[in-house]
Amino acid sequence: MPHTHTHVHDLDFAQLDIGRERRQGLPEVVYGPGKTPGQIRVIAGELLRHNSGPVLVTRVDAGTATEVLDQLPGGSYDSSAGLLVWRPAATHGFTLTVVSAGTSDLPVAAEAAAVAAAVGLAVTTVQDVGVAGLQRVLRVEERLRESDAVVVVAGMEGALASVVGGLVGCPVIAVPVSTGYGASFAGVTALLAMHASCAAGITVVNIDSGFGAAMAAHRLAWAGRRRA
Repeated sequence: MPHTHTHVHDLDFAQLDIGRERRQGLPEVVYGPGKTPGQIRVIAGELLRHNSGPVLVTRVDAGTATEVLDQLPGGSYDSSAGLLVWRPAATHGFTLTVVSAGTSDLPVAAEAAAVAAAVGLAVTTVQDVGVAGLQRVLRVEERLRESDAVVVVAGMEGALASVVGGLVGCPVIAVPVSTGYGASFAGVTALLAMHASCAAGITVVNIDSGFGAAMAAHRLAWAGRRRA
């Protein structure tokens, strides 16, 4: 029998942090891999019952999504992002641009954009503007400067984050991606290059973590709204 104690909801197989929405402006987000459709259904259902904001499940394959939505209707599935969403937030004024260096980076960029949109950020995307053709990113320079924050998704050597960081004054959230040839080391080269960027103040999240980038942008937006 589930019971609640100090904002923790005990489901035996999961301990739900039902106080997170009050602390951080968003209910706990569910990481899908390793969970059965039945477990996801129960967790998402309880989060919907105990919170008022959007409920998200990340990294979900299409078969699992279909099973979960059959049992817990009212949600939607974004196959490009692997994201299940119930009760998406209304869009508010915080503008986020998600920039990807190459077409191979699009799955990670799609996760960042879909998660950010689901939690209420006004999202636009810019695709395939890697530094091998620098004129491509310069063509959208003004658009990037008008954003409240920019997420930069790049593999290989990850240089696009430094380029964008030098062009704009808003927060830049860099996502290293596990694309590239051998010396890219499955994203480690991009990760280290982004950490070592000479463009001061760039935030760097984990390899392939479009979700982490979207959550960083959410925190920026939420903090701004709380202080407005």
